[in-house]
This record gives sequence, C-alpha cells and structure tokens, in this order.
Amino acid sequence: MIQVTINGIQASVPEGVTVLSAARTAGVAIPTLCHHPRLTPFGGCRLCIVEIKGIPRPVTACTTPVTPNMEIQTHTPLLEKLRTTIIKLLLSDHPMDCLTCDKSGGCELQDLARMYGVRENEHKGERRVYQKQDANPFLVRDMEKCVMCGRCVKICEEIQGVSAINFAYRGFKSKICPPYERDLDCEFCGQCVSVCPTGALTGRMWDKDLFRKETQKVDTVCSYCGTGCRITLHVNENRIVKVDAKSNTPNDGLLCVKGRFGYGFVGHKDRLKKPLIKKDGKFTEVSWDEAVAYTAARLKEVKAKHGADAIGGLSSARCTNEDNYVFQKFIRAGVGTNNVDHCARL
Repeated sequence: MIQVTINGIQASVPEGVTVLSAARTAGVAIPTLCHHPRLTPFGGCRLCIVEIKGIPRPVTACTTPVTPNMEIQTHTPLLEKLRTTIIKLLLSDHPMDCLTCDKSGGCELQDLARMYGVRENEHKGERRVYQKQDANPFLVRDMEKCVMCGRCVKICEEIQGVSAINFAYRGFKSKICPPYERDLDCEFCGQCVSVCPTGALTGRMWDKDLFRKETQKVDTVCSYCGTGCRITLHVNENRIVKVDAKSNTPNDGLLCVKGRFGYGFVGHKDRLKKPLIKKDGKFTEVSWDEAVAYTAARLKEVKAKHGADAIGGLSSARCTNEDNYVFQKFIRAGVGTNNVDHCARL
C-alpha cells in the first residue's frame, strides 16, 4: 500500500493501481464514459482528467498509475469547465432524440449532461449522418449516437476474442464498423450492447414501446445450457421484453446469443403448455397424471416385448443438473438401459 492525497485527504491505496481506481477506492467519484472495469484503460473520452502536482497539464485518471505521495485534484474549476466543454462537443454531434431513444433513462451521456447542466447544443455545424444497414435479427447499430468510446471494440477483442468491429477512418469521418463496412456478421453475443453507454447499440428484439419504468426485473438462471449464467428478465404484463445480466455474478454480466436474445420461445404460440396424447389420430390435451400413467404403461409394454435396450432417453441441457441426474438414473436403474443422451443445440 502507498499513501496518496486526493482533494486534500490522505488515502492508502494498492501500489500500481490507476488514479481513477484509487479515487474510487477513496470514495471520490470521477466521471467517465469510455472506462469499463472489465476492459483495459483507453483514455479516449478525456472526462476523467485530473490535476496532479508537478505535472503542468491535466492527465487522464484511467491511464495514469499512482505513485507514492502523489497529490491529486479531481474537481477544480478548470477540470469542471473542460468536462462541460467535452460533453457539449459530444452532444453537438449527437441526435437530440432522448424522448424516443431506447436508452433514455439509462444513457450515460444523458446522465453526464444532466450532471453538468448541459441542456442544449451550443455548437452548431455539420453532424455525422449514417445509414442503418444491418439486416441481422439481433442487433441494431445507430452510429449517429456513437460517442467513439471504444467499449464495444475492446470487449469484442479482449473478452470475446472475435474482433468483429474496430475503428475506421480518421477525424470527422471516424466510425466503428465491421471490415469494409459490411453488415455485422459475428457471434451476436450482444456483449457490445451490454457495455455501450448510449443508444448506439440496442437489441432488435427488445420491445421499443415499453419504457424502463414499466418493466419488472426478475433475476433468474439461463435455461439454455448447464453453465448456469445469471440473467435478469425485464417483464411487462407477464411477457419478457428484454434480457440482460448483472455484474458481480458468476458470468459477470456476460451472455451468449442464446441467453441474451433467445427468449422468444417462452411466449411463443406453438409452445406446449399441457401434455398431449394422440387419440383417434389427433393430439388431445390431458392432465399430467394421465400423461405419466400412459407413458409408464407404454414403456412397460415395450420393455416386456422387446427388452430394455429398445428404449432410449433423450434429456435436455436446458434442464438443471439435478433434473438430468434423476432422468439418467431413471433410464439406467428404472428402465435398465444405458441408452441415454441429451441435446444442447439452440
């Protein structure tokens, strides 16, 4: 541990951490836009600038490591003026459609504008305009709302190891896009959506007509495989309208394409909700007791006539480990065969 002084208050922080981390450890909040705890420092948004004694200019807190006896100022009049200017410049190239934006209420740029009292665009001039062209069923990219924070690029490269997108062009024409500006064609895990601070990246399947306050959040476990990722369902009138994940869980907010976007089956019109038995050539809804009794009788008939190995059991990776254990135990010990398997496909 080393001693540093932050805004006149001494604090003990681990050696080697950044000024931003040290400040947060000491309970001092420094605004950021490009920083994310799961990603390497970028220093692109410049909102985390601080003044350090002995350095003649402001430096980015997210990329500057602490040193013993460092004296740091985080909210001087100069720094606040610079941060306000940065926010105004970001908004000058940003669509002012907060009332209809899907990220309204959860947009970090909107929160910063409110924090620094920025209410209108003071810098008039040309604004970047991009055509929406992605035809994939999972993600919507509205690059006019992109603030070039680089979070999506970093999480795709550093966490997923895919590198499906990157920075392209320079200056005013800079943008984040796939190679040769083609349609996005990747794993569609949605990690980029989860870290985007604005409405530049959203889920195509989300119900855009429902605002955040109209949904109930339900924490549960993803049912697609046995990994056990924790997910949060956004539910309105008993209907799932969005799925995301929280940090500080075993999967730390990360999901695959199935867990994040594969929830359509829950309320699908073709989903079976009651057991069916074919009677007179047609499937008919029956009670669970009747279905279990019918299945047991048919299994006994097949086993008596053809032997246990004429029967096979197919379970699902969507079930819990306990359910699958009981199922294979039933097939092996109850029926008397080792013909048991499962399916993990979407």
